[in-house]
Amino acid sequence: MAQIKVNHLTFAYETSFHNIFEDVSFTIDTSWKLGFIGRNGKGKTTFLNLLLGKYEYSGSISLDWPCDYFPYHVSPDDMEKTPDELMEDWKPGVESWRVMCELSELDVDAELLYRPIRTLSFGERTKVMLAVLFSGENDFLLIDEPTNHLDQEAREIVKKYLAGKKGFILVSHDRDLLDACVDHVLVLNRSTIEVQTGNFSSWWDNKTRADTFAKAENEKHLKEIGRLKSTMQQSQGWATKNERRR
Repeated sequence: MAQIKVNHLTFAYETSFHNIFEDVSFTIDTSWKLGFIGRNGKGKTTFLNLLLGKYEYSGSISLDWPCDYFPYHVSPDDMEKTPDELMEDWKPGVESWRVMCELSELDVDAELLYRPIRTLSFGERTKVMLAVLFSGENDFLLIDEPTNHLDQEAREIVKKYLAGKKGFILVSHDRDLLDACVDHVLVLNRSTIEVQTGNFSSWWDNKTRADTFAKAENEKHLKEIGRLKSTMQQSQGWATKNERRR
């Protein structure tokens, strides 16, 4: 059971005056099924790229297991090639029989491996890439929006497939997918990341309760300030009246 330890991570793009992450520390288990939650443009894909070693940063990321990333890059020249020709580039050392086993779990015929990429639908490309992604051993997988451009039937197949897997971080805006597939969440705040047990709905319920409590406390505080101001004004009024009487 391996862990990924992030300690005092701070990162900003060279063109930015603000840190994307600032003094971030947490530990996750590589057997967990993690959903990554946060608003668009706030650093989810950036963090995945930091795990892949693509950027310089301060602090440390202790990662003993290799990471692999979905979706794989497909260049214009690759469109005429077949997945069978490309998958060695996508995942060095991949074995075809493992990919075929994964394809069967995705309700896909192995003949897709021998068709040009350009002839495959978005759903077929997604399933082939996921089959390659999960065909390795001991990889920690980074999965970025796997249900984009998929119809409902393909979404359900991918959801069922991922629900049976573990050892990944899943970025998705599909709440139903996150609820079905994850047992922990990474929550991206303004410049930090926190880890919670549960899925999207349990996180949302906790957040809603916390927000409601914070709002009630704020309103209580404002009422108390208003009461104190009123008391002070009354005291000032009495003082003025007494002064006039003198």
